[in-house]
Amino acid sequence: MTEAGRPADNARTFAQKALARACGHESVAVGEIVDARPDVALSHDNTAPIAEIWRQFGQDRVAIPERMAVTLDHAVPAPTVRHARNHAEVRAFVAEQGVGHFFEVGRGICHQVLSEEALVLPGDVVLGSDSHTPHFGWLGAFGAGVGRSEMAVIWATGELWLRVPESIRIRLEGVLGEWVTTKDVALTLIGDLGADGALYRSVEFDGPAIAGLTLDSRAALVNMMAEMGAKNAYMAPDGAVFRTVAERLVARPGRRAGRGAEPGETVEAVAARLQSGALYPDRGAAYAAGHVLDLAGVEPRVARPHQVDDTVAVGELDSVRVDQAFIGTCTNGRLEDLGAVHRVMAGRRLARGTRMVIVPASSEVWSEALGRGWVADLVAAGAVFGTPGCGPCMGNHLGVLAPGEVCISSANRNFQGRMGDRGAEIYLASPAVVAASAIAGRIVHPREVTE
Repeated sequence: MTEAGRPADNARTFAQKALARACGHESVAVGEIVDARPDVALSHDNTAPIAEIWRQFGQDRVAIPERMAVTLDHAVPAPTVRHARNHAEVRAFVAEQGVGHFFEVGRGICHQVLSEEALVLPGDVVLGSDSHTPHFGWLGAFGAGVGRSEMAVIWATGELWLRVPESIRIRLEGVLGEWVTTKDVALTLIGDLGADGALYRSVEFDGPAIAGLTLDSRAALVNMMAEMGAKNAYMAPDGAVFRTVAERLVARPGRRAGRGAEPGETVEAVAARLQSGALYPDRGAAYAAGHVLDLAGVEPRVARPHQVDDTVAVGELDSVRVDQAFIGTCTNGRLEDLGAVHRVMAGRRLARGTRMVIVPASSEVWSEALGRGWVADLVAAGAVFGTPGCGPCMGNHLGVLAPGEVCISSANRNFQGRMGDRGAEIYLASPAVVAASAIAGRIVHPREVTE
């Protein structure tokens, strides 16, 4: 029997529960095809090409404008006339269709912004035309990336066929050591299980270690599961999640009808409502695989070019020089990440011949870092800052690499040509390792420059 008294043979995973709710069924089976109706349909700069596909359906109006969210974040401010034209088309489209939630250039990366705006709640299903939509698992939501054609179908019908995925359970135990982060945890898991280790599977994290992780660090871990092929990733929401989201909803009354905050409602009341709507896997649910990771045994790791799953301990690299260090993206551009960079770099200077680009994940992160004095200290250390957004992650602009250059990045992908010339090399690491390497001019452990 499960905790709720349900027979084990009827126990369900989080993915089964989330997709059952999304299609209006009492339960769904693994492998079943369902018509899922997302709570949020997310797109960004690619909204304009999606609109071109949608118009081919012959419709005048999208079906779900109130559940659509659009963010300009991938190439901001527009670096070329082509990008500027794309942005103009997006603005015209959202105005024409009355899209419920639109975020202009400079507000930040879609996943960070929707989290800050409390547009995704525990138990929600969010489908996004961005591969890192599993990010919303830190909230206890089902987030999955879909293609442009699939998003056009959602706009047209309000729903999409989805196959209920098998699930993998990863139990986290222990406590992270000094200078070790959940980015290192992610790189450890991806290195051990492979870049296809969770292909079209739901990754469910559990275990006592989660309670000791900050919300920023939880987001980094579930976000990176996209690099293991996951359809979605999930952590059980707890009191810290409910209170944080409730505070944001109370600050924005009326944002989510029925589940948001009414004028004058308390944070406690909203948090209780969020908890009642959260979803948790049943004890005894069937998993395709199970893994246990002791966080105390994790050490700072680096993914070598040109594969995310080619990971080694930072100490195994032999004086790899660094031309550029990059801090940012939906994985590691949050306040906690900038704080780690500040801890390493304040009072120090970049190595000669090494440059650093920092792009905060959102305007909120940027403003808070300014207020704390971190930005001034990091500029004094030699760093330059970009407009909140994705920055050089996709190689659009603001820090692209020349042939033969080496970049150490806090981003999520290091494919050949990802950030510029195909002859450049990208190493992935935590913000602390990136910052330390920028100071040393070569890839090093943070303690090498701080002790």
